[in-house]
Amino acid sequence: MTNKKDNRTASGLTAALGAFIGWGLLPIYWKQLHHVPAMEILCHRIIWSLVFACLLVTIQGRWRETIAPLSSKRTLGMLTMSSLLLGSNWLMYIWCVNHDQVLATSLGYYINPLMNALLGFALLREKMSRLQLFAICFAAAGVINSIVSLGHFPWLALALAVTFALYGLLRKTAPMESLPGLTVETAIITPLALSYVLYLEYTGQGTFGHAAISTNLFLMGAGVATSMPLFGFAFGARRLRLTTLGIIQYIAPSIAFLLGVFVYREPFTTANLTTFALIWTGLAIYSADSIMQVRRARRQNLVN
Repeated sequence: MTNKKDNRTASGLTAALGAFIGWGLLPIYWKQLHHVPAMEILCHRIIWSLVFACLLVTIQGRWRETIAPLSSKRTLGMLTMSSLLLGSNWLMYIWCVNHDQVLATSLGYYINPLMNALLGFALLREKMSRLQLFAICFAAAGVINSIVSLGHFPWLALALAVTFALYGLLRKTAPMESLPGLTVETAIITPLALSYVLYLEYTGQGTFGHAAISTNLFLMGAGVATSMPLFGFAFGARRLRLTTLGIIQYIAPSIAFLLGVFVYREPFTTANLTTFALIWTGLAIYSADSIMQVRRARRQNLVN
């Protein structure tokens, strides 16, 4: 029994690590398409994600599971909103990467867990401990430092954090697993994406089929690059403790941070370092508090 549980945990950890490493390395992928407008990349990302998701749903025989929840207007409405949030998040991420703002994506996804806690408190009436509130104050201090020291509001980072946090909130309450959910979400926004791609082709502005073979392949591969980390995360999430997921989720923005500073040589001043340091401190406090809460709950269960 123990070996079976250990194998389940090991496979979950491998999948989750692969997912977060994959997400962290995504800037390298989108940089190969730096010459393609962000909106066009987004549209191909949506279309080819749907193609890949439909292929997997067919192979796994999950069409009934995918279609059945759509009879509920509430579920369909929530998935429509989540698809728009996901599309917005994808567009901003691609734009940031291809406009030398990889550090902004890193900052955004560092802030995301704290934004999740804030939204849970504000919208779901979830309790927030003093340490969590303290952690959010550190993140706010990081944002304020960015405004004062760098002279601009970090709206790209915050927009990425907010859209992904709202997306997670909606998906948390929508009764669909990762693959069926992604299939429906991409299906909802594919008509818009396809219309835009056809418009570009009609006006002679399209890239697909008119550029190098490598560009066409990268556009088509966007579906796989998008979907595989997501499915790896879903596989791992069902097999790992939330505290484990909570810690390893920082792998993705950490890789993006290293890429932005050391590979793409984006400007990184003392003011940038201070902003990141404040947010890292907030995350350390938040993670420590989460671990303590889980251990406390585990001890109470043992007593009961």
